[in-house]
Amino acid sequence: MSPSPDPAARHQEGARHLSPARVLDVDPLLEDPKTRIVVCCGSGGVGKTTTAAALGLRAAERGRKVVVLTIDPARRLAQSMGIDSLDNTPRRVKGVDDSAGGELHAMMLDMKRTFDEIVEAHADPDRAAAILGNPFYQSLSAGFAGTQEYMAMEKLGQLRARDDWDLIVVDTPPSRSALDFLDAPKRLGSFLDGKLIRVLLAPAKVGGRAGMKFLNVGMSMMTGVLGKVLGGQFLKDVQTFVAAMDSMFGGFRTRADATYKLLQAPGTAFLVVAAPERDALREAAYFVERLAAEEMPLAGLVLNRVHGSGADRLSAERALAAAENLEDPRIVDQDDGKAGLRNSPDTQDSSGSPESAPEEPEASRPTETSQRTEAPGTAEDTPERSADRLAAGLLRLHAERMHLLAREQRTRDRFTARHPEVAVTEVAALPGDVHDLAGLRDIGARLAAGRPELPEPGA
Repeated sequence: MSPSPDPAARHQEGARHLSPARVLDVDPLLEDPKTRIVVCCGSGGVGKTTTAAALGLRAAERGRKVVVLTIDPARRLAQSMGIDSLDNTPRRVKGVDDSAGGELHAMMLDMKRTFDEIVEAHADPDRAAAILGNPFYQSLSAGFAGTQEYMAMEKLGQLRARDDWDLIVVDTPPSRSALDFLDAPKRLGSFLDGKLIRVLLAPAKVGGRAGMKFLNVGMSMMTGVLGKVLGGQFLKDVQTFVAAMDSMFGGFRTRADATYKLLQAPGTAFLVVAAPERDALREAAYFVERLAAEEMPLAGLVLNRVHGSGADRLSAERALAAAENLEDPRIVDQDDGKAGLRNSPDTQDSSGSPESAPEEPEASRPTETSQRTEAPGTAEDTPERSADRLAAGLLRLHAERMHLLAREQRTRDRFTARHPEVAVTEVAALPGDVHDLAGLRDIGARLAAGRPELPEPGA
C-alpha cells in the first residue's frame, strides 16, 4: 500500500486546477504620462500608507512630479518621508533622487481647513465670515458624517485642477469607509435635496413680506416642533447657515460630480492593498466588486506582507519528524517516529509481548523531567545533544513557517480563483516598520519586481 501524500503535497496538487494570477506590472503604470491619479484602498492595517508613499517615491525618482495625499490621520507618512508634520499644504520631500527630473510632495487632508477654503473661495468676504462663524457650520466642518470623504473629493479635485503635479497618489482611510468618498456626491445631493433643507431654505427663497408671512404661518408649527427637539438656538443657527450657503450648494454638487467622473476616467488607477489573510482578502474582494459596479478603473491587487522561505522544499511534516528524531536519542531516522520504536523487534520477545524484565519500583523510575535535566557532564548535556536540541528547535520553527505559507497560499488562491481578472503583485513581509526613504525605496522595488513570494499554483 503506497503511503498517502502529506497535506502540503495534496494542497499543491489541488492548486494546479487554479488559474495562476496575472502579474501586476507597476513601473509601466507609474511611468505612463497618461496615469494622473493612483488611489490606494483597502482595509485597515494592511500597509496602504506605506504602499502609497513607496509608489510616490518610485514614480518621482523615475521623473514624475508627484504629490501623495493621505486621508489617514496617522503620522506614519510624514515620519517615513523625514517631514516633521504634514498639513493641508503639499510639502516637498528632501532626499529624493531628482536626477530624472522628478519631484515628490506630500500632504495630509485637513478636513476643516479644506471646508474653510471652499467657503472663502466661493463666497464674498461678508458672507464667508458669517458662515465661518456659524456654530452649526463649525460642527459640520469638524466632524459631520461624510464630511471627510466629501472634502477628500474636493481636495483631490483642487490638486488635479492646479496641474502642478502630473501624478497624484491618494491614500484612503481604513476599512470599508475607504470607498465612502465614492458616495460623497450622492450623499451630498441627498442632503441638499432633503425635505429638512428645503423647509429651512424656503423662507429665504420666498423673501420679503411673502417670506415673512410664510415663515409666520406655514413654518410656525414646523419650527415649534423642531425647536423643541433640536433647541431653538440650534435651529436658528441651522437656518442662518442654510441661508448663507444657499448660493454655494450647487457648486458643491457640481464639483463633486466632476471629481467622481475624474475617478472614472482612463487616467485614474485604483490599487487594492491587502494582506494574505482571510479577512483582509475578503475586504479586497468587496473593493474589487464595488469598483467594478462603479465602473472605476482597477489596476490590480498589492498583496502585502507575504511570508516566504528559502527552504520551502522541506515540508512541515518532514521537519517535525526530523525534530522528533533529534529530540529523542533512541530514534534515529525512523520513518514511523516513536511508533517505530514501540513496534521494534528489539523491544519485544518471541511471543510478541514486551521483554520480560524486572519492573523498577515506581519511586526509582526516572520521570521525563528528570531525564531531561540530568546533571552536567551526562550525555544529555554533551555538545552533540545541545546541537541536536538547537537543530530540533529550528526545524520546528521552519514547520511553523511552512504552515503559515500554506495558509497564505490557500487564501491567495481562493481570491485569484474568484477574481482571475485581477493582476497581483506580492511584497514580502519585512522584519520591521518602514521609517525612512531607504525603506520606502526598498518597498517600491519589491512592488515593481513582480516576483511572487508565495509558490504559484502548480509549482
